[in-house]
Amino acid sequence: MIRRVRLSPLDLLDVGLLGIRTRRARAAFSALGIAIGIATTVLVTGVPASGQAALLRELSALGTDHLQARAQSDPDSPAEFPEESVAMVGRIGPVTVASAVANTHALVRRNDRTDTGDGSGLTVLAARPDLLRAVDGKVRSGRWLDAVTERFPTVVLGSVAATRLGFADLPAAGGPGPSVFIGDRWFTVVGILARTPLSPDLDRSVLVGWEAARDHLRFDGHPTVIYLRCRESAVEAVREVLPATISPVRPGQVVVTRPSDALAAKRATESNFSTLFLGLAAIALLVGGIGVANTMVVSVLERRTEIGLRRALGAHRGQIRAQFLTESAALAALGGVAGTLIGTVATVGYATWQGWPVVVSVPATLAGLGGAVVVGVLAGVYPSIRASRLTPTEALAST
Repeated sequence: MIRRVRLSPLDLLDVGLLGIRTRRARAAFSALGIAIGIATTVLVTGVPASGQAALLRELSALGTDHLQARAQSDPDSPAEFPEESVAMVGRIGPVTVASAVANTHALVRRNDRTDTGDGSGLTVLAARPDLLRAVDGKVRSGRWLDAVTERFPTVVLGSVAATRLGFADLPAAGGPGPSVFIGDRWFTVVGILARTPLSPDLDRSVLVGWEAARDHLRFDGHPTVIYLRCRESAVEAVREVLPATISPVRPGQVVVTRPSDALAAKRATESNFSTLFLGLAAIALLVGGIGVANTMVVSVLERRTEIGLRRALGAHRGQIRAQFLTESAALAALGGVAGTLIGTVATVGYATWQGWPVVVSVPATLAGLGGAVVVGVLAGVYPSIRASRLTPTEALAST
């Protein structure tokens, strides 16, 4: 009885790579087709992903994780929140920072000789030391209020307030600071803020330390505006619970606003780009698979003599199928590795040139490489079946 000889995995790999080793030029061009397809996959996903990252970074700068809660006056209560409201907001799980300002209803003047009724359209606000973190603010000149200066008669001016009061800049460190007259006493200007696009009201404000406002401006400690930042994914949930958290007795007094609708734009961008990536990757892999299938069909036609000789020497159909499937998978893998390298280098170069964050998704790249092998195997199914169906006499007679 004739026993079939089973090929070990190493023998099968050696036989499968035989066509690649003996026909290097054809194998190189075949792998090139796959490489172009995979490189295109990496490039058309990596470049838009890098552009998306740059766009999302710009959208995030528009305050996608910011919320503002303002007190709305009604006939039964003044436009202010409970003193403990900021601490209560800070205890909401997704909230990362919460701060507040309060209208002191004081009048600011350039000096004590100007009209007592002319406040230059500016608002004097009591501010907490962590306000800048909550509004993503920056100091243009001088410094911000800290745990020490917030207790003394010092102020920080918004960008518009500084212009209206005649302060273009502050003197160098160590020099005497300018002063403004608030209420019935002088306050030293220690800083000027840069423009705050997310909170334009602060640009037209004179900011006094929370404790200094209590001591010198008869401030009662009730916030009028609360600024907070939270996890972007939880913005809507936090927005829902804010009114009852800030003012459990009168939640209708709380008006919660968002600085911009950038969050909706950001989420739409993420969704649209994800769909685009999937479509481009599928098309690129399809083109590569068609190239492999075409190459393997031609290979079967060219190698009929080899197939007939192997069948005559005892190779059964399963071994012929395995040989061509292995060769197809090897071609796809070689092309996939080369294409991944080419696509990654091209993506990094283009993103760097544009000044974008470099985004090359490792899972997506590995999935593309694995997809190339799968496509190569599927593309080799028909040619391998066709090769295995050739009888030795048919294959040798066609030479």
